[in-house]
Amino acid sequence: MKHFYEKQEVKGYQKIVDDAAGLEVIGFDKIYLEPGESIELESGVYELGLVILAGKGDIVAGEFKALDKGQRNDVFSGKPTTIYIPRDTAYSVTAKGYIPLEIGVCKVKADKKYEPFVVEPEEVVTEHRGQLNCQRDVNDIITSKYEGKVDKIVLGETYGCPGQWSSYPSHKHDTDRMPYEVNMEEIYHFKVNPPQGFGIQVMYNDDFSLNESYMVRNDDTIAIKEGYHPVAAAPGYSIYYLWVMAGTSGRKLTPCDDPKHAWVKAVEHMVKY
Repeated sequence: MKHFYEKQEVKGYQKIVDDAAGLEVIGFDKIYLEPGESIELESGVYELGLVILAGKGDIVAGEFKALDKGQRNDVFSGKPTTIYIPRDTAYSVTAKGYIPLEIGVCKVKADKKYEPFVVEPEEVVTEHRGQLNCQRDVNDIITSKYEGKVDKIVLGETYGCPGQWSSYPSHKHDTDRMPYEVNMEEIYHFKVNPPQGFGIQVMYNDDFSLNESYMVRNDDTIAIKEGYHPVAAAPGYSIYYLWVMAGTSGRKLTPCDDPKHAWVKAVEHMVKY
């Protein structure tokens, strides 16, 4: 089972996470267009979250038109604009403005077809989480408030502070064990600021039959089928990851913290840093 996907040079449309990841519900691709370039695509069996990472563009699906969308030059310069495209939908993307248009295509196999919509930057809720050396900012893009507007997709962004841990205390969501845990696959797509930096992705399970670590750099991607999966940013570098999650047992996020390290969260409220 493949977990680590090193940066690929993207022109036009590029598949990033392939079948070797063993994921059954979700996927991740990218679009990269120079100003003025266009591409026509089809969502197929997937509902899509098109997250504009950089640049500006037009996204058109039939009578639905999201024009001149995108407000940031890179992921570290503002909140995202995201366009939701339902399954079985033809759509086009055209790059506008003066810099290339870069889009993360977050894919989830969907049973139901809904209507397309835009999540504007001002609609994205940002929350600062953690204390001491596990602080991060999280952008909720398509989460619980979009219940009834999407089928399975859950989508957001995390910004890990330099030298800090995120997705910590270590948690997993690989088993349907309600009300304590819901099985959801997940993909992380990374950016680093400054771009020569790096972070560390750790992946392990309770019996350590899964026990892997990866140096993650700008535009690397991690596929998470199982296990705990904390991330650390190297000192001096902020780390960003776009995340998409989905399973077959609903959209409620129900992660299970590693019981060996759950005490860290339990004492966070007593610490101000």
